[in-house]
Amino acid sequence: MPYIPPFRREPLRTPLRLAAAVILILTASLASAAERQLPRFATLRADEVNLRTGPGERYPIDWVLIRKGLPVEIVQEFDVWRKIRDSQGSEGWVHQRMLTGARNVLIEGGVRILHVEPDAASPPVARAEAGVLARLLECRGPWCRVEAQGIKGWLKRDEVWGVYPDESVQ
Repeated sequence: MPYIPPFRREPLRTPLRLAAAVILILTASLASAAERQLPRFATLRADEVNLRTGPGERYPIDWVLIRKGLPVEIVQEFDVWRKIRDSQGSEGWVHQRMLTGARNVLIEGGVRILHVEPDAASPPVARAEAGVLARLLECRGPWCRVEAQGIKGWLKRDEVWGVYPDESVQ
C-alpha cells in the first residue's frame, strides 16, 4: 500500500506564484503590525473579566472588572494574553477573547456638556456625568465625537479616558 502524506509540498515554480506568496505574506504582516501597536485601547467584551497577575490561567486573579464596554489600555502582549490597564491604573493580564477592538471612552471629572459642534460656543446636546460610557465615533484636534445612550455630541478630548492626546480617530 503506498504512503500518502497528509499534505503535499510543491515548489513555487512560476514567478506569478512567487509574487502572490510575497504579497500575501506582506499583507498579513502589515495587518498584524497595525493590530499589535502598543500601547492601544480596547474594550471589555464581557460583564466580568478576571485580571490575573501573569499571562496564564495558572496565575491568581488579582482584580475582577465588572463592566462590559469599559475602555482599557493594552500595554503588553504575550501569546494570547494581554496586559491591560484601566482608568484607575489597575493592571493585570486577560485572555485576548475578553477584549474587543471597539472603541469606548469613559467620561471623567464632573458633569460634561456634549455639544452640537466641536466648539465650546456651540449649543449643548446633553449633559453626561462622570463614569458614563460612550462610544467613540471620531476625534478632530482637541475634540471627540461620542455617542452615549443614543445621543451624539462633541466633548473635549481631555474630558474622557480612552483616547490618546494626539490620536486620530475616524
